[in-house]
This record gives sequence, structure tokens and C-alpha cells, in this order.
Amino acid sequence: MIMKYVLGIDLGTSATKTVLFDEKGNVVCSSSREYPLYQPKNGWAEQEPTDWYNAAIETISDVVNKSGIDKKDIVSLGISGQMHGLVMLDNNCEVLRPSIIWCDQRTGKECDELTEKLTREKLIEITANPALTGFTASKILWVKNNEPEIFEKCRHILLPKDYLRFKLTGDFATEVSDASGMQLLDVPNRCWSQVMIDALGIKEEYLPKVYESPEVTGKINAETAEKTGLSEETLVVGGAGDNAAAAVGMGVVKEGKAFTTIGTSGVVFAHTDSPVIDKEGRVHTFCCAVPGKWHVMGVTQGAGLSLQWFKREFCTEGTNYDIMTAEADKIPVGCDRLLYLPYLMGERTPHLDPDCRGVFFGISAMHTRAHFIRAVLEGVSYSLYDCVCVLKGMNISPAEMLVCGGGGKSEFWRQMLCDIFAVPVKTAESSEGPALGVAVLAAVGAGLYPSVEAACETMVRYNSGVSSPNSEKTALYMNYHKIYKKLYSDLKDTYKDLAQV
Repeated sequence: MIMKYVLGIDLGTSATKTVLFDEKGNVVCSSSREYPLYQPKNGWAEQEPTDWYNAAIETISDVVNKSGIDKKDIVSLGISGQMHGLVMLDNNCEVLRPSIIWCDQRTGKECDELTEKLTREKLIEITANPALTGFTASKILWVKNNEPEIFEKCRHILLPKDYLRFKLTGDFATEVSDASGMQLLDVPNRCWSQVMIDALGIKEEYLPKVYESPEVTGKINAETAEKTGLSEETLVVGGAGDNAAAAVGMGVVKEGKAFTTIGTSGVVFAHTDSPVIDKEGRVHTFCCAVPGKWHVMGVTQGAGLSLQWFKREFCTEGTNYDIMTAEADKIPVGCDRLLYLPYLMGERTPHLDPDCRGVFFGISAMHTRAHFIRAVLEGVSYSLYDCVCVLKGMNISPAEMLVCGGGGKSEFWRQMLCDIFAVPVKTAESSEGPALGVAVLAAVGAGLYPSVEAACETMVRYNSGVSSPNSEKTALYMNYHKIYKKLYSDLKDTYKDLAQV
């Protein structure tokens, strides 16, 4: 029997990475290309969609050529993408302006406008989230308010990965997980919301057709086949937003499954079979990449960023993260009564407070650099535990936790999370995350597996080491976490005062 192959394309903020997998989930080869991010004004963040396309063409061509595999045996591909970005095309399908991407913060007034027009409660009821600056809806409204000539020419509105899909296939399509982050989707019903469309003053025909993530949306077009060496018979599936794709790449596709990722920011992501929505808007509820299912996601802004900041500003040259965690390991739980609030960039979950800032609390003359390092690790872990607590309040209680991202590579930090979360912690064998996730979806779309769950059983594997919680340490951490939580309440009004100075 001839082995079949699938491509996973991960369109990130700094680079696009294409990975070729065999049908068992093994990596054959990969290729990556970087591109710039533009910040024309403070708080703005933009990228050129053509940079994404060029990077994809180069990396696809690279892996196809390097692999030496017959193009007919590369049966399908999936695309994972940075979420929330706005791509606007005119009547000739030409890009009208640079894409306003996920981390852009210019749309505060537009969020207020949406909230005033629809109410916060209505937004959460329909889109499962309050109006946030990162989401696509407020970006569309910003263009309408500030660049009316561009808005009037707009005929197609796409997300980053779906612009790439259009260029590769000629099809206007999206899928439920990424569309959930636009604030245009009726998340419980997995379809576009006419209420949101009317609020923005656009037409539904401007939006792409919505698919489930493993559904086939089209095939590679002749131009792409010529440029990359793929067959025109190569199928393209819906794909997924980056976190939803990462979940599939770690096998988080069933009730009770969850993962924590520690990158610059931190995420706690849990699969759920029903659309559970937090009425306070502290966590995101999105459709997930498993048909008919959802996920709930909490975000802490300053996760790995906190450790990176401390290393850059207070550690000697040559100090790496392994040295830092080795120092922290010599310090007891609670850091001899030193606590850290990781709010360097404000906070999302559970506070939704852009004005809160980082704090070291309880500093004594006895504290050393090692104490501060451990306090940073504990503070970030408490913030991630806050996300877990919100999920528990929504009756979502994962039986175990997968950990990934840069921070997840640290055995010390994984054990700390294990003790604080009080559940076993393990890691996935593959580090390809989102690329593997959309490759799994591509394999399902091509008929190699009957379902996402079945594909994960073969294509996703785990490392043998599993961390188990230490009940004595868990009790100590919980005592400190009570004080950690109280500090935000005590400082909330003072943060506002500081922001006004």
C-alpha cells in the first residue's frame, strides 16, 4: 500500500512554516520563511498579505522538492493562521491596505462603539465574547471610521490564513475556529451573525463561506501547482486558527482534555462538547476544529514575557533559562513570602484590565536574585491557575493538562504547574503543534481517517514522562495564591489612578 502525505502550513506572525507529514504523523521535512511586522504608529501592528503568500509558495516548493515524493501522493493540505487579522480586497480581488493584525491596539473607540450599539451582554450572547481590540470586527469599524474610501471599495473580508487559501485555490472560504475570533460569527450556532453584519454596515456576501475545519474547501489551482510542484488534485481543507490547530496537534479533541502553552503570553485551552459561555467575558469561547464542538480559552498576557524581561534586565550576560530555573529550584515554595503579579502588559483573564501592571510584593533584605526568579515563575503559574479556576467555575475540569511552548520545555516549570493545577501534566512528542494539527485535519479531509479523534489516535503521540502533583506543595501554593488574588483586588483602583498620572 502506497504511503500518503499531507502538508501543514502554519502562518505565524514572524514566519510561515510548512511541514510535510506522512499519514502516520511523522515529519518528512519542513521549511520556514520570515517576514516583517510594521508599526507605523504606537500601538499599531500591520503586515503585508503578499509576504504571507510569497513565504507559503517558497516553503511549499522547498518541502516538495526536498522530499522527492511523487506529487500525486501529497493528497491534501491544511492551513493554520494567526487569528483576528483583517484582510480587505476590492472588486478585482486586490489587497486594499496592509492587514491590521491580532496585536494591533488602535480600536478602543470602536470597541466602545460596538458595545454601546449592541450592549456587552448581547455581544457575549451572540459572539461569546465582549468587544476586544484584537478582534476583526472592531478593525473593520476602524477602517469604516478612519479610511472611508478604503471601506467603500471593500468587497471581500478575509482572515490571514483565508487570504492565503484564496491565493492558493481561488476559493473564498473560512472555517469555524478562526471565524469565531472575528466577532462576526454566531458562535453557538456556527454561522455568520446578521446582527453583527448589520452593526458593521457590511454585506454578508463580503464574507467567505463557513466550513467545519476538516471539510474540503477546494483544490490547489493551476498557478499554485506550477509554482510549488503540487498536483492540481491536492485538496485544501478548512484548517484552523493557531490555538485550535495546536489543540488538535496535541490531541486535545475530547471532553476533559486541555493544554497550557507558555509563550510570550500564556493560554489555558480546554475542549468542550457544548458552547459554554462565561457571562462575564473573562475567557474566550470559540468553535473548535472538531466538527460540532467548542473550546474555552483563558489568556494571561505576560507569561514567558515576564521571565524574558527579568533575564534581559537583571541577569548577567551568558545567563540562560536553564541556569535561571536551576537557581529558582534552590528556593522554597512561596519564595520566603515574595510574590509577583505578572501584569507587565495589563491582563486578559480573569481581570480584563489594560491598566494593571506588574508588582513584586513582600520584598525583604533576605531575598536574592534566585528568589525573584522563582517568584516570577510562580506568579505566571498563579495567573494561569486563575484561568483554570474560571474554567472550573464553568464546570470544565480537565483530568490532566498538556503543556507546550517555550516555558513547557522546562521540567521545573512543568512540575510547578502540575503542583498548582493539582492534575497530572504531560507533553506531546511532536513540537510542530499547529502544523501537525492542520495536517491531521487535512488527513481527515482526504479520507485517510474517519474523524479528527481517530486521526489523533495515530498521528499524535506523547512523551513517556508524566508529572504527578505533590499534595503538600499544592497546599502551600494555594495559601500563597489566596494572597496573590487579594493583591489585585487591593490594587485595582490604584492601578486606575496610576494610569491617569
